[in-house]
Amino acid sequence: MKDLKAFLDEKVSLYNRPDFIEDDPISVPHRFGKKQDIEISGFFAATLAWGQRKTIINKSLELMAMMDNSPHDFLCHHEPNDLKPFLKFKHRTFNDLDTLYFIDFLSRHYREHESLETAFIQGLTGEVDIMERLLSNFHELFFEASHAPHRTRKHVATPKRKAACKRINMFLRWMVRKDDRGVDFGIWNSLSPAQLICPCDLHVDRVGRSLGLIQRKATDWQTAMELTRNLRKFDPKDPVKYDFALFGMGVMEKNKK
Repeated sequence: MKDLKAFLDEKVSLYNRPDFIEDDPISVPHRFGKKQDIEISGFFAATLAWGQRKTIINKSLELMAMMDNSPHDFLCHHEPNDLKPFLKFKHRTFNDLDTLYFIDFLSRHYREHESLETAFIQGLTGEVDIMERLLSNFHELFFEASHAPHRTRKHVATPKRKAACKRINMFLRWMVRKDDRGVDFGIWNSLSPAQLICPCDLHVDRVGRSLGLIQRKATDWQTAMELTRNLRKFDPKDPVKYDFALFGMGVMEKNKK
């Protein structure tokens, strides 16, 4: 166990560094300085984060350009005619209908709240394992409007559907996790890094299994929980820092033995 911790800590130091930013979707919110712009651009970049990372970044930047690269101001002050360009936006299965509903929800939220953080922390307690309820509540809040398209629900994962919730856990890592390496933002304070769940994508899943950190056969919410519980043994205060190690090994070292 000590040897594995030392190995993973070394990989965290290797990949949790500014050099990681350029080729990762987190580079999108790093283009902004205003808190709300970081939240909005990060939420869209995380939502679009499947497929090739270069394409994810380009499509996210395209979306931000359609908001005049001032997403918070756009969401709070746009007119109906300003939404017409979004009818042409598409990334894989995320289409114009999805885009417009995301804009609709975020516009309604930011006109009443200072931060997107408040949408996630409803009913928050100090317990460590609250994320299943927190993400389920967020999903319900996001789609509580009567005009919410049914098809859009697949783009905001929820543990109630047994999803691993990789993309939204990644977004929360960006917003919540604090360190001195300059990658994650750590601009939210109502959640602690200890409460986060490790984003469990294909690469993290594969490496996690090879290291004996995952035993569950499926890749679902319980798998993400199992992985995170094992990572907490190495660092209970900041278990998801090991996302850098597992993802880095899975992507950067996939051709190495």
